[in-house]
Amino acid sequence: MNTNFIRRPSISKQDAETRRRYLGATLVTCIVLAFIGGTIHVLKLGSIRMQDMRARIAYDDQEEKNRVRAAGEELFVQTEHEYQLKHSRTYSVSEAEALQTEAQWQELDTMIEIPAGEFIMGTDYYRADPQDKPEHKATLHAFKIDKYPVTNAQYARFVAATGHRPPLHWKQGKIPEGIERHPVTMINWYDAKAYAKWAGKRLPTEAEWERAARGTDGRRWPWGNTMDPLRLNTYYQIGSTTEIGSFPSGASPDGVLGMAGNVSEWVADDFLPYSGSEAPSDLFKAKVPQLPVSPDERSKRIADFVSTDERYKVMRGGSWKSDPFSTSSYHRNFAWPQAASDFFGFRCAQDVTG
Repeated sequence: MNTNFIRRPSISKQDAETRRRYLGATLVTCIVLAFIGGTIHVLKLGSIRMQDMRARIAYDDQEEKNRVRAAGEELFVQTEHEYQLKHSRTYSVSEAEALQTEAQWQELDTMIEIPAGEFIMGTDYYRADPQDKPEHKATLHAFKIDKYPVTNAQYARFVAATGHRPPLHWKQGKIPEGIERHPVTMINWYDAKAYAKWAGKRLPTEAEWERAARGTDGRRWPWGNTMDPLRLNTYYQIGSTTEIGSFPSGASPDGVLGMAGNVSEWVADDFLPYSGSEAPSDLFKAKVPQLPVSPDERSKRIADFVSTDERYKVMRGGSWKSDPFSTSSYHRNFAWPQAASDFFGFRCAQDVTG
């Protein structure tokens, strides 16, 4: 048996250590390159995703700082506006007056007198929200109420005459083109109250508002008991406010217009339960978020809402964004009086004297 074999040359310990180092370095290099490649791939996917998101949003993200916020959104623009950190030029008195003709001003300033008497307020409808119940009778003195919600043009006269801050979405203190006769929005309850006082009027009580909207027979909407989308601007069917008087068939029994849809209107009252209400008392207490305390809650962005001693203000009529059934004349919405939104508006009332 041949026992001859080829003997491999032995390598020194130094050479073996050198080879081990090269192998280790090669392995580390491969891992690093794989990590870099993966990172580049993830960044590329992220860039594509961001481009896709930018393409889908409804505003130019480069103009984020100037975007109009609604109630509940970021407070950057609202804070800047609230404290008048930007002193934009607005209308002079003569410029504001020139926004409408004399006949148009007379039309916008029209008020309708509502006679004294009893009417049906609230509802017992089983699907209604608890704050809308119970149905009951209320009695009012005669009063006047604006035929239309207060418009941007009317509010411009107020701003020009008093120096009051303009609504949040007026660019450089001026009404966006084409909406002079739309209801003014992005104003809070205090703004509405200040305008009413300047105009020699006041905000209507919610009883007055409901009487003007539904008459005396307890109807559900100004025109009757059946929802008719052709009589109002609601549920994003148009996607914005509309000019006052756009839905003449939606008039109330007394001829008041725009009391369902378009804008949700501030009234004078605090949000309180009706006599005999079975709604939970906590519903009528204004609430603020309680920031999370524990690290676990913060990481999960958990926040509770806690009741305060403050009160919301009542809003009536629903809006262009509302569920159509929230435009019922008896429905009571509510908001913080400091809140402003692109669907918050108002109209004024006045006592009948003599």
